[in-house]
This record gives sequence, C-alpha cells and structure tokens, in this order.
Amino acid sequence: MPYIKTDDGVQLYYESVGEGTPILFVHEYAGDHRSWEPQMRYFARNFRCIAYSARGYTPSDIPTSADDYSQHRVSEDIRCMLDGLNIRQAHVVGLSMGAFATLHFGMRYATDPANSRALSLTLAGCGTGSHPSAYEGFQKESLALADRIQAEGMAEVAKTYSQAPARLAFKRKDPRGYEEFARMMGEHSTPGSSLTARGYQGRRPSLYALTDQIARVAVPTLVLTGDEDEPCLEPSLMLKRTIPGAALGIFPASGHGINLEEPALFNQMLSDFLMRVTVR
Repeated sequence: MPYIKTDDGVQLYYESVGEGTPILFVHEYAGDHRSWEPQMRYFARNFRCIAYSARGYTPSDIPTSADDYSQHRVSEDIRCMLDGLNIRQAHVVGLSMGAFATLHFGMRYATDPANSRALSLTLAGCGTGSHPSAYEGFQKESLALADRIQAEGMAEVAKTYSQAPARLAFKRKDPRGYEEFARMMGEHSTPGSSLTARGYQGRRPSLYALTDQIARVAVPTLVLTGDEDEPCLEPSLMLKRTIPGAALGIFPASGHGINLEEPALFNQMLSDFLMRVTVR
C-alpha cells in the first residue's frame, strides 16, 4: 500500500491513477479517499489523479493528540503530499473540511503565481460554521460531536450524522449512492473521527476573520456549493467576492457532498474550469 510520510511523522495513504498534470483531491469530514472515486475515474483519462485519506482516517495513521489535527497541520499535509510525490504544482480540489485545508494551503502557497504550489484551487462545500452568526455554536457542536463519537463509536454516530439536512437531497436523488456513503462513514476510525472533530472542526478559525489573507490568493479558484447547503451559501458568496477572479458555481436542488450527489455536473464544471486554466 502506498504512503507518504509527513514532516511530523504521520503516514498518509494515497491512491494515484492516470498520467499528466496532477490533480490532488482532499476529502470531507464524512468521507475518505474513496469519496473521490467518481472524479478519479473521470479525470484520470487526462490527468494524474491523487486521492488520500487524511490523518485520522484509515488506512492512514491516527495520531493520538487533538493538537495533531489542527487547521495548520492538516493543510500542511497537502504540501507534504506534493513534496512526497515530487510534484511541484498541482490542481488542488477540496470538499468541505478538505476545502478548508485547500484554502489554507492556498493562503500560504498560492499567493505568488510565479512560485505557487497550486495551479488552481477548487473549494466545494466550503464554509460550514464560519459565518459569524454560526461560528461559536459550530465550535460547541463539534466538541459535543467528538464526545459523542468517543462514547458511542463512529459506526453508531454515522447513522444520524449522515442524515443531516444537507445530506437529504443526496438520499432522495440517489438512494444507492447515499447508502454507500453512509456505510463508508460508519467504517471510519472512532478515535480518528473524534480527534478530527475536536482538534480540527472545533478549533478552526472563522473564514470571516481571514479575509485579508484570503484576498491574497492569486491563482484561479473555483467555488462550488449546493443551494440546499445552507451553512455554505453565504460563505461561498464571500469567497467569490474576496478571492480575485474567483468563479462561483451553485448546484440547484443539491446539498453538501456535491461530488457524489451530482457527479456528472461536478465533473463537467470542474473539467470546464480546468480547461480554462490550462489555456490561459
């Protein structure tokens, strides 16, 4: 099994397929490297596609301290993946938690187009808990989630977490795909999921406090959200308005995990965006 070792000693499992310009996919809290399968199959026709499981998600390592899951640390893992694979530049595509990591990576490594580690950034389903009206409550909810996972186990918690309002459109449209998503979430590590909720979700800064840094992102950026993903709608508009030249795509009648819920539309929008970036 292929792994990349981060600079703090954590082994991250990854899968790579295809040849050409690299695309690195960064998954959401409720997903893992398997969540990107519709994109890996589609984009591997023309790109080298890499998906990895974040720290805390098997078969990657599960550090035992919440401090090892900070926003800074998790976004630095993107750099470690690129370094470990000897990739100087890649398109970086993140969903939800992975979109936060992608954005923070961009704020550090994509502010100078001549030296950027990113060819482009895609931020899908980004912003849950960031709006000033929701920030404090989201932090408390994340810590409560961490406690519940620790007490009940991830297999049990996934039964209700997967039924959040922003997941119901997926369940209505694609019952088979939704059941697969919920099953795979229930397979996640109990300590890894709890520590991620506590160390990352429950501590990450609000994007609204970082607008000066966000405005310095200088590579093409695609912001995507479902119109039924209420916690991400306003933050997506803010990102569109803050990042110079950012493009915004809104998926109709869609929830949070849009890459699985609407894979054909997601792939088409991302493909069109990458084509425009390539011909610039």
